Order: sequence, then C-alpha cells, then structure tokens
Amino acid sequence: MSAQIQLVELGRTSVPLPNLAATRTEAVPATRGEISASTIEARIAAIPFEEMDVVFDGSEGVLFAYFHFRARPSFTPALLRDIQRVQDMVRTLFAAGGGTSPVKYIAWDSRMPQVWNLGGDLDLFATLIRRQDRDGLLRYARAVVEEGYSNATNLNLPIITVSLVRGDALGGGFEAALSSNLIIAERSAKFGLPEILFNLFPGMGAYSYLVRRIAPAQAERMITSGRLYTAAELYQLGVVDVLADDGCGTEALYEYIGRSGRRHAAHRAIFRARDRVNPIKIDELMDIAVSWVDTALGLQEADLRKMARLVSAQDRRRNRVGAEAAE
Repeated sequence: MSAQIQLVELGRTSVPLPNLAATRTEAVPATRGEISASTIEARIAAIPFEEMDVVFDGSEGVLFAYFHFRARPSFTPALLRDIQRVQDMVRTLFAAGGGTSPVKYIAWDSRMPQVWNLGGDLDLFATLIRRQDRDGLLRYARAVVEEGYSNATNLNLPIITVSLVRGDALGGGFEAALSSNLIIAERSAKFGLPEILFNLFPGMGAYSYLVRRIAPAQAERMITSGRLYTAAELYQLGVVDVLADDGCGTEALYEYIGRSGRRHAAHRAIFRARDRVNPIKIDELMDIAVSWVDTALGLQEADLRKMARLVSAQDRRRNRVGAEAAE
C-alpha cells in the first residue's frame, strides 16, 4: 500500500487519506441544466470502476451500485475507491443540474451470490499491525468513516441511500449496511460483528449506527457476542427496515419506493426528522475509529492468526461460490 496521501474534505474538517482516491473521478464542470438518464448512463460508462458495476434505472430514479469483487469479498482499497467514485459522480450530477438530478436513491447491492460484503480488508490489517503502521491503519479507517458518513447523511443531497442485502454482511460489511437510511434484507442473509473473536471491536461506525436504531445495551450485546443474526431477527429488533423473501429484495425495494417515486418526499421527510432528532456526528465516528486503530496495534500474534483464519475462510467461500457459478 503506497504511503502517498491525499487531502480531502471530510464534513467540517480536512483529514489525510491514503491513495484510495489516487484514481478518483474528479468533478467535471458542466453547464447547469436538466440532467437526463442518458447523461447519467454516459457518466457511468466513463468511470473506470475496478470492483463495482453501476446501473441507473431512470424510470424510478434508482442508482444501483453493485459490489463486483475481483478478489476477496471485502472492503479492499479498490472497492473503497469505487464507492468514492459513485459518491463523487452523484455530487457532480446534482451540481451540474443546479441542485437537481434524476437520481433519487442509491442502492448498494452485491453481484456475489450469498454474500453482500464480508467486511474490512483483514489481510491488509494484519500486515499494518505487524509493521505497527499506525498511519496506515488510520488512513484506511478515515476513508471508511468518510464514505460511511457521506452515505448516512445522503451526501447532503435530496436522495435516499439503501442497503439491499441479499447475502451475508459481516464485520465492516454490517457496518456499511447500517450506514444507509434504509436496510432491505432477504431472509437468508446473515449479519454479525465477529471482531471480538480476535480481540478487536468494530470501530468504523457499528456502535454509532446501531444505537440510532436500537438501545445501547442491545447494541453492546450484539458487538460483544460475536454471533450471527438472521435477517428476521434483526427485523424484529428494528435494525432491518424491510424483510424480503429470498430473490425478492429488488421487488421489495420498488414496492417500498412506490411506483413513479411518489413516496420519495415523504420518506425523505422521515429520514430528515430522524437525523434532526439523533444526528450522526463525524467527530464521534472519527474518535471511535482512532480508538479502533490503537486497539488494533495492541493485538498479539495469536489474535492475528485468528484473523488469518477468517481471511482463509473468506477465500474458500469466494472460491466455492465461483465454482458453483461456473457449473
């Protein structure tokens, strides 16, 4: 991982990030005016995505951003760059349209069967921990926090963010799902925060996002247990907003939206009220991320071996799904 640092704006503060944005798509000046669906499709085609497929449904204003893992199904630096590209593109579209755009929803989904996202880049974490590279860990954490915060706050635009979870969301994958305004999960999806198994904790938003959906005591039990939860269990707890039958997640999204997006204004008002009553704060997220970094640096070799076993399990799962898809 390169030590190159780029300065980006993060909420009210400027923080250094790694070269996750080295190939970041820059905002392209455009004449203000109405943005068409074909313009959005052209913008998508021009972006060099590495681990993501992006599709725009102009009829309903839904921008589908699919994780398309080229390697391990986790938040690799390449995938983080792609998430930033999507967010930058949407901001650019609204700027070019004078504050308006056909995009009403961003739906985060996955192309990998049975997997939404298995979390942070554990292999990278172990390497940085063994080197005692605090700056490297902090740069990764800042990148994740910035993108999660942007998602949680709708990029400060009149859009709704959706996690469309049709497979397992573990560790940082669960954290990412929690950052969206709306969580739709199919019944077979599993959720969990396994970090406690190697003496760490989920430090890039899990606590902050969970306590805005459930009681702090429930959130802490979830974090400290390390257990897996079904989508149905989390729906009963109030973590998952919409529970869908397997294979019906996308249909459930459209049903929630209401044809022609007629519910968009009402849903936006509800999410604005939620944010007004219990706003997410960037300083809170960053303080917890710093604590995560310091805790990670104290892990012992036995903990890192447990982390490595999880990495191997992720690789086996990726290979198994790939083999099944090839049959």
